[in-house]
Amino acid sequence: MALLFGIGYAGIIFEESLAFNKSGVGLLMAVSLWVVRSIGAPSTDIAVQELTHASAEVSQIVFFLLGAMTIVEIVDAHQGFKLVTDNITTRKPRTLLWVIGFVTFFLSSVLDNLTSTIVMVSLLRKLVPPSEYRKLLGAVVVIAANAGGAWTPIGDVTTTMLWIHGQISTLETMKNLAIPSAISLAVPLALMSLTSEVNGRAQDTPNVLASEQVAPRGQLVFSVGIGALIFVPVFKSLTGLPPFMGILLGLGVLWILTDAIHYGESERQKLKVPQALSRIDTQGALFFLGILLSVSSLESAGILRELANYLDAHIPNVELIASAIGVVSAVIDNVPLVAATMGMYDLTSFPLDSEFWQLIAFCAGTGGSMLVIGSAAGVAYMGMEKVDFFWYLRKVSGFAFAGYAAGIAAYLTIHNLQLSLPTTVAQVPFLSGFVH
Repeated sequence: MALLFGIGYAGIIFEESLAFNKSGVGLLMAVSLWVVRSIGAPSTDIAVQELTHASAEVSQIVFFLLGAMTIVEIVDAHQGFKLVTDNITTRKPRTLLWVIGFVTFFLSSVLDNLTSTIVMVSLLRKLVPPSEYRKLLGAVVVIAANAGGAWTPIGDVTTTMLWIHGQISTLETMKNLAIPSAISLAVPLALMSLTSEVNGRAQDTPNVLASEQVAPRGQLVFSVGIGALIFVPVFKSLTGLPPFMGILLGLGVLWILTDAIHYGESERQKLKVPQALSRIDTQGALFFLGILLSVSSLESAGILRELANYLDAHIPNVELIASAIGVVSAVIDNVPLVAATMGMYDLTSFPLDSEFWQLIAFCAGTGGSMLVIGSAAGVAYMGMEKVDFFWYLRKVSGFAFAGYAAGIAAYLTIHNLQLSLPTTVAQVPFLSGFVH
């Protein structure tokens, strides 16, 4: 099974050069792994039970993703995001770098990374003519989207997975990860501000956006759509039902609303939900389905358990394990990685909101920025701006790594300070100087 998984994985990583779509590879891999599992299980019934259990968990994430992507697609069809772009008026390259970075950071904490990257790269196309500088801005979007997704439960598929499964809770995560996430973005931005691409640029960029009109009642659709996404954690805490129900509720409301708004106007079909459904990234959702099912087959076969024991035996502390997972997530897609980690360590070894889970949420989220194929956001940007793997490696990876390391350092500092503050002030090393 491990061998099959390795082959499938290589197929996914070298997708560009093999000309196979990674969703197809993922689905084939998932089915083959489960076939092997059903042959190797004590009885077929046991394998079927495991599969039923696994599909229940996986489909929650896939439904959540489909719902969220559809909502964003509807808002986008109504030009709702124009409300955001109209407020970005600066044309100074260095300022624009910071503005784009932090707009994406906060956008991505509400929407998922993939969505915010798609939205922001589409905006960049309207703000900046094609150039090295625009590619660099696109890379900023990727780093910012991954950093912004890491500190809220709805910001990133991986944090959503940890949250749906009960490894992290909403407020604790936001409280502990907000500052490290911001630092992991600010460090690359500061370093990029010094590069020649940003400083040596002509200041004139025409405004292409003015021509586009917000569709009828675009503002209403925008506020309801964003409201629906923000309402998901509230819904979960009110009803105790899984988050995908909240997303489906939001989608249902938006569906009825858009049908009512555009009632009887045949030329506005493209603004309605059925059209939006045809435009969402369904193959992305199928890819997640394949990957998550593959990982769950390894989990039920007990392979991940063995891996966890190996890591525990050879890597002494929790921080290093989490940091290593983040570095690996730059090479390997972070969804299967976090899924694997959840299979490797259960809630008995690390309880809800323990340092380990929060570090995993942070590391897997931001570690993906180090290579362009390490995150969904990077892959989307790669496709939209036609950036190749090695350009990103040369120009961006170093900055992203600096931010990643700074973020982990910040998290550990904050985490250890929080633990020491209730005890006597004198024990904190840099305060003890003032006390004596």
